[in-house]
Amino acid sequence: MAYIDELFGLSGLTAVVAGGAGAIGTVMSDALLCAGANVVVWSRTQTSIDGFMNRYKNDPDLLTRVHGIQVDTSVESAVIKSFEQSKRRFGIPQILVNCVGGNNGKTPFLEIDLDKFKDVLDMNLLGGVIVPTKVFCQQWIREKIPGSIINLTSMASYNPLSGVWAYDAAKAATLNLTMAAAKEFAPYGIRVNAIAPGFFIGKQNRDLLIDKETGEYTDRGKAVLDHTPFERFGDVSELAGATIFLASRKASGFITGISMPVDGGYLVHNI
Repeated sequence: MAYIDELFGLSGLTAVVAGGAGAIGTVMSDALLCAGANVVVWSRTQTSIDGFMNRYKNDPDLLTRVHGIQVDTSVESAVIKSFEQSKRRFGIPQILVNCVGGNNGKTPFLEIDLDKFKDVLDMNLLGGVIVPTKVFCQQWIREKIPGSIINLTSMASYNPLSGVWAYDAAKAATLNLTMAAAKEFAPYGIRVNAIAPGFFIGKQNRDLLIDKETGEYTDRGKAVLDHTPFERFGDVSELAGATIFLASRKASGFITGISMPVDGGYLVHNI
């Protein structure tokens, strides 16, 4: 166990998980916390932060190592302020997990609502990647911190999903930016990687995958399972190991610029 702790333990480090109170963000926050890191959860709403923190009210040890901050990560001044708040609480963060993102419905191309399209791009790219990465890397370079960034790519980063045009564009861009930023910041010892979740049922995609009235899988849900060799949807807990691996410099210190699929084999589907 000492070897495992040395390889994957994050004791003494501080991680910021932007969007860390959502379904995937919660799992990633929990994983980092249980691996020993101090964790600061950033979320756009105080309600979600309160819900996240309430889960630890009966665990005083973990509660001392977790903190929540309300912030809109698409606003640079707000991110700078939240970085400083996080630093004052636990010391300068060495790990950034970018979990902010999401989608806003499904539509034929000719019915795209341009305002909604821009909103999805802003959420996934500005708030989900660009602004936090800019602020953290500025600080890390100044302080000579060899930080680690974990972005969230998607199956849509590789193959477009029908009808979710802005999400497809944003997630394809997230993969591209992950690779580009990895090269940009490698001379400073900063690693930039991503995790590409397969299909995990959550509030944003539930109605697309499960029929509200019958509880059965929709045609889209069935198509996903037909395309997934494991023939099931993922459980969000299955993202924990990849999170710890990419966060740990001892475990993945020579890895940068990758997007790690956790997808039940979705991307290796063949005929």
